[in-house]
Amino acid sequence: MDVNGKVALVTGGAQGIGRAFAQALLSKGAKVALLDRNAEAGQQSKAALDEQFEAQRTLFIPCDVTEPEQLKGAFKKVFEHFGRLDIVVNNAGVNNEKDWESTIQINLTSVIRGTYLGLEYMRKGNGGDGGVIINISSLAGLMPAAFQPVYCATKHGVIGFTRSIAVTASMENYGVRLNTICPGFVNTPILQSIDKEENMGQYYSYKDEIKNMMQFYGVMDPSIIAEGLITIIEDDTLNGEVMKITASQGIHFQEYSQTPYTSSKR
Repeated sequence: MDVNGKVALVTGGAQGIGRAFAQALLSKGAKVALLDRNAEAGQQSKAALDEQFEAQRTLFIPCDVTEPEQLKGAFKKVFEHFGRLDIVVNNAGVNNEKDWESTIQINLTSVIRGTYLGLEYMRKGNGGDGGVIINISSLAGLMPAAFQPVYCATKHGVIGFTRSIAVTASMENYGVRLNTICPGFVNTPILQSIDKEENMGQYYSYKDEIKNMMQFYGVMDPSIIAEGLITIIEDDTLNGEVMKITASQGIHFQEYSQTPYTSSKR
């Protein structure tokens, strides 16, 4: 897909990886809607982006992705404002082992809901023009994370859901590709949550262990993750893939053994 002229919706778009995604998409000529529950950060991000790009190419919508009607309304606003929707990036995420139910709602439930909303607007059988959905997981979605078990569970869930719905999309000829990005440690506000008892709960005493892991594996800049996003959008052969991005190996893909049985479209 040529990104130029396309319309993208990015959840958690006001800061961190989401902000880097918006920057990269705008640099490629896209129009971008940033969704974020932090209204102040969202307005500041839009203002900063407007200094670099045409103001009419960005839209900020305050949105709590855990509220179904807010998320549904935000998708509708984006479609009505820009007249189309081509790219959905379900990026909003938190690390909160204490309020683990909220972590599941933000990291997994909202990703599933955002995917279904994206398909509603983009799939060809529903009057859409096709498109790309990228769901953001983590390397913690591919391996155990001893002191972040709920975070780890949600990120495993994102991978399983996205790989499965990608097969469905291919079988049913949705015209929509779905892929997952699994970054390692990235310099974002989520990393700062490791130092907070209100986030880590019973695992707070292990914060130094996590910091040692960060030092061992390295911490990346969000712009590197944005490079991976653009790669997925521009490569029309990628569907159901799990992109890993690490400080040591850069952008590469998880390899899976072939599934023993693949059903055919009815």
